[in-house]
Order: sequence, then structure tokens, then C-alpha cells
Amino acid sequence: MKWFITFRVISIQLFIAFLLASSCGKETTSRQEEVVTTDDGLAVGNPEPTAEEATYKLPNIDLNNWKVTLPVAKENGKPLEVTPPEILDYAIDERLLPFMYNDSTDGALVFYTFPGASTANSSYSRTELREQMEPGSNTTNWTFAEGGEMEGTLAVPEISEDANGKPYRTIVMQIHGRLTNEQRDLIGEDDNNAPPVLKIYWANEKIRVHTKILKDTTASDKAILSTTAWKDSVREFSEVVGKEKFSLKIKASEARLEVSLNNSETFVYQDVHMRRWGIFENYFKAGNYFTSKEENTSATVKYYALEVRH
Repeated sequence: MKWFITFRVISIQLFIAFLLASSCGKETTSRQEEVVTTDDGLAVGNPEPTAEEATYKLPNIDLNNWKVTLPVAKENGKPLEVTPPEILDYAIDERLLPFMYNDSTDGALVFYTFPGASTANSSYSRTELREQMEPGSNTTNWTFAEGGEMEGTLAVPEISEDANGKPYRTIVMQIHGRLTNEQRDLIGEDDNNAPPVLKIYWANEKIRVHTKILKDTTASDKAILSTTAWKDSVREFSEVVGKEKFSLKIKASEARLEVSLNNSETFVYQDVHMRRWGIFENYFKAGNYFTSKEENTSATVKYYALEVRH
């Protein structure tokens, strides 16, 4: 399988890097620079790294406040999730290795996915991070009044095409809504799911932004808690990102949402829809939420940096 080949390549690269790193503390060295040793055999000085060592890179991502959902199912049929602190060992966790791993050749955290297990409110699969302000818990979230920012550098280097040769889409960032327990009980729901106010797609080599708007802006506070009260509004950035690196920045504040691509083009949403969205709690998501159900399709998303601020 494609992912298995990729994983084998990365594993070999990591093993080579480990061997190189292990030799750094030894008195014997293949470097051209002189290494001076003391009488007890300890090396001193700071020799320059070899070319092989210099190319070994790791992504700039702190996973302490993220859990990940995978496209494979547990025994109960629900997608497998790995939460903090277990997610911090993703590089050696066999559950995660095929789907979330380091590409040390360019310093990326790779998210690979294909059609498989899906969550209760979706028909698509994902390898996607979900923010957890309190590690291991979904119950502590944030409102627009409290605010939040997410910034990332990423790329979509591989994605399958449909029968017409058009690439499938994948969602790379989200702000997802969440009902409080009181709101859930008020409208008689059996879970805390609320609509995602923001979904950012990689779509046909461009970045497409979906936000939620009310079907009826005069609806009651109770009525707008339902997912059926909202519909999508779509905008697309003009820049073609293709399969190259690009940066995204999201800033949410009271009654306002801002989305920027490469610090050069920005969409601002500041209207009645954003004002009324303030009723919901929210959390950030990032990764690879692949919108295909066709067999033998897949997508790869690479994250080089990811940061959340509140």
C-alpha cells in the first residue's frame, strides 16, 4: 500500500539519522573537523554537523493540547482516538505510525488518510487533530468572546483524483462548535455536536473557506442551537497554492472571524451571523479530513508548524 511504502521510507531515514546521532558522542569520528578530547575521553568543542545530520529535521508542533482521530475503527466501530499524553509518543505508537508520523527530510508532521471509519456526524474519514484546552478532556472549550488564534504552515503534496482527473478535497483546518450540556438537553440532542463555523479546504490547488450563516437571522437563541438552522457560505482565495507550502492564520474574537492566506490575502467576517455564533463553545481542528468515499483513494497533508493561542 502507498502509506506502507511511505512509512518504510521514513522509518529507514529515521534509523539512519539515529545511527548518525549516536556516533556524535564517540571519540572516533568521520568528520573532517578536528575533535579535541580530554584525558578521560570526553569530547570538547562544537564541530559542525555532517550533511546527513544537517538534513534531519523535526516539525515545530507541540501536541500537549491535541488529540487525534484516525480512519480506523475500534471494536465498537467508532474511530480510534489517541489523546494526551499518549499522543506525545506518536513516533513509536504502532496505532499511529501509518497515519501520523514525522518526515524528517523536510521537517513535517504527516497526516495520511483514506476512506475508512468515520465519526458519528460525518460520512468521511480523517487523520485530524482536535484541540483539548484541558489535555484528555473535550469539555473545556472557548467562545468567540474569549477569543482564539491558530496559525500553521502546511502543504498537500499528494491527493487522489476522481474519474475526471480532478483532485478530491480535504479539510485542513476548522473551528468546530460544541453545545454545552445545558444546550444539548434544551434541544433534546443526544450529544454535544454543533456545526463547524469554519472549514478550510484544500480544493483543486486553491484554498476555499466555508463559514456558517443563519438561514433566518431572526430565529430564537434556542432555534439556532440546531445544526439545521445554519448553512454554508463559501469564499475562495485567489492564490493557487498547488502542492507547495502555504501558511494559514485564523483569528476569532467577539462577533468577528478573520482568515489569512500567506499573509497576503485576508477574509474578514463581522456580521449578524458571527455575532449570533457567540452562543456556542468552540475548539480548533487541524489535519487531513478527506472528502472521498471511493476505494483506493487517499490524501497526505504535511504540517511544518502549528500553534494555537488564547
